[in-house]
Amino acid sequence: MTRAALIQLCASDDPAANLDVTRGLVAQAAQAGASLVLTPEVTNCVSASRSHQRQVLTTEEDDATLAALRADAAALGLWIVIGSLALKTDDPDGRFANRSFLLSPDGGIAARYDKIHMFDVEISDTESYRESAGFRPGERAVLAETPLGRIGMTVCYDIRFPHLYRALAQAGADILTVPSAFSPVTGAAHWETLLRARAIETGCYVLAPAQTGTHACTAGKPRRTHGHSMAVAPWGEVLADAGIEPGVTLVDLDMAEVARARARVPSLQHDRPYGGPA
Repeated sequence: MTRAALIQLCASDDPAANLDVTRGLVAQAAQAGASLVLTPEVTNCVSASRSHQRQVLTTEEDDATLAALRADAAALGLWIVIGSLALKTDDPDGRFANRSFLLSPDGGIAARYDKIHMFDVEISDTESYRESAGFRPGERAVLAETPLGRIGMTVCYDIRFPHLYRALAQAGADILTVPSAFSPVTGAAHWETLLRARAIETGCYVLAPAQTGTHACTAGKPRRTHGHSMAVAPWGEVLADAGIEPGVTLVDLDMAEVARARARVPSLQHDRPYGGPA
């Protein structure tokens, strides 16, 4: 049995302040017996201002959040999924990376995943997003082998692209991570349904730590996010829903449930070639 902890944050656009809060919750999760701790998307900085991001973000090599959580993983003996960090890159167009990290209990970086699908949408007349204007998409799916199980790493908007999750499951994933900063509008309509669907389709545990609330900012327009960090079992049951308050939500994972769910409905083995549509 593996105890996982979903950390729900209401991060601001101040990486140093966010780090203090995150480290406190990681320590709380460790004290509660978690061996796998997961943080949300953009753990280090929630900001709608590209100019502010350019001022406060750093490269991976210089990122204080990554360095501190690596030290905490080693000190506390934890596997940590940093849902994602917004990071500067050397891309000629100046776009950032939205990068998820899996940290091992020795403080090493066991895996990195750059978010593939960019959230470019117009939800309403007053709410629109162009993630691709500031972030460059990743190009590779990532599956990490751990003693806890094989972890398929995704981020937020990826959840709407089921072929990615099917590929991860067919490659051997037991756990799918979906750290997010979901819009309140789409969150209320689709969040739980999408997470449960991905679990049911793949027979995986789905762990989705989330940002929540109205995010304090010193520049640009404040962002709001849906919250409701969620853990879903391989058969589709919701094991935990964190609601809208920041904090730690604990859930126990039994990897035998992955095999049981897939034995009951072995759809991952039933792909067939087909033609069309014309």
